[in-house]
Amino acid sequence: MIDISEDKNRSGLFWAHMDVGAKRPATMNLVPGTTVYNEQIVTKGSSEFRVWDPYRSKLAAALLRGLEAFAFAPRISVLYLGASSGTTASHVSDLLGSEGRLYCVEFAPRVMRDLVQVCATRKNMIPIMADARYPESYRQIPELVDVLYQDVAQPNQAKILVENAKRFLRSGGTAYVAIKARSIDVVAKPTRIFSREEKTLTQSGFTVVDRFSLDPFSADHVFLSAIYGENV
Repeated sequence: MIDISEDKNRSGLFWAHMDVGAKRPATMNLVPGTTVYNEQIVTKGSSEFRVWDPYRSKLAAALLRGLEAFAFAPRISVLYLGASSGTTASHVSDLLGSEGRLYCVEFAPRVMRDLVQVCATRKNMIPIMADARYPESYRQIPELVDVLYQDVAQPNQAKILVENAKRFLRSGGTAYVAIKARSIDVVAKPTRIFSREEKTLTQSGFTVVDRFSLDPFSADHVFLSAIYGENV
């Protein structure tokens, strides 16, 4: 039997204590009775919880690896770059609640179709078909957001984050980026790539808070969290 406990320090986050002694992050389902990627569902009292798979979500992996900067909370706004079919984005949707706003940018038409279906049942998710390298192309976002999350397998990942932050992230907001070394350079040493990308962020007004590998959940990935702007 899986038990669910609330994380006392991070709003909206729960932990599923598995039969084998392991634990997984979990979120309270904003749309009870539905799943997004055949994730495990646990019912406790009148609430339904979705177990968050760290092998399919880098944010879930980051939580298990010790993520300290957790800026997700009810009613805030988030810009998600590279939302794909909505696996991680749906858990973020749970965290924000019905009064939050999650702007989901995705470029690939095939996965965009899946993302649109997820957004249709989750009214706090807004799908935007656009290329994250060109933030000027999605001006329909009407506000500065509190959180910027990026999982885009492109070269110059840090530069993409910086350009989006300039347009959309409020000063003092939090950014997260999963840096995939092999998407940037298949030859260079991953440690050199990670250092270069982090330097780009720190030279552009970010203060890095978290920095760690996502092994064993995602190979050749480093996850960074950082605070943006003057109010650090």
